[in-house]
Amino acid sequence: MSDLLQQLAQVLEERKQAAPDSSYVAKLYDKGLDGILKKIGEEATETVMAAKDGDADKIVYETADLWFHTLVLLAHQGLGPDLVLQE
Repeated sequence: MSDLLQQLAQVLEERKQAAPDSSYVAKLYDKGLDGILKKIGEEATETVMAAKDGDADKIVYETADLWFHTLVLLAHQGLGPDLVLQE
């Protein structure tokens, strides 16, 4: 699984150079830290609500979104998933 995370981290890093209209991640980077944090807050809330509803499919879907956006945050901050895995 860490190979997959490293591949995703590489793509996220590459998107830093992309035009905001060419990629969802590039658009997030263009919004800056506050925009990324707002998105993480939204995804965290959606994950909590899915868990509260007890819908397993929604829980998995929303957790995937939350993980993805936290990976965007890590990349934005110059950090990688390897540091989280080491923790």
